[in-house]
Amino acid sequence: MAKYRIEGTIVDTHRASQSWEESTDWDGKDHISRATGSQWNHQRLHRSRRGRYYLETWSQWQGYRPHAEWISPQEAARWLLQMDEDLPADLRQYEDEVSE
Repeated sequence: MAKYRIEGTIVDTHRASQSWEESTDWDGKDHISRATGSQWNHQRLHRSRRGRYYLETWSQWQGYRPHAEWISPQEAARWLLQMDEDLPADLRQYEDEVSE
């Protein structure tokens, strides 16, 4: 778990009220992240204690600095649906808006 500064706010992934791991698909050679399309770059979605969503991004590439950014509820819903996750109650209203 990690701490990040996002627009002047410190977020601690350990204190997130909920977190979701990215899904991966096997391409016959490597596990490829659905979120990034890469075997090396990864993402994890978190909901803060205040109910805001942020995306944590990191890489296995040497020298890459992990970071986090706030995302909208619609973006969080889109990310979760792409990972084949059920939407939490506070995001269900966006399901029809972000998927067909």
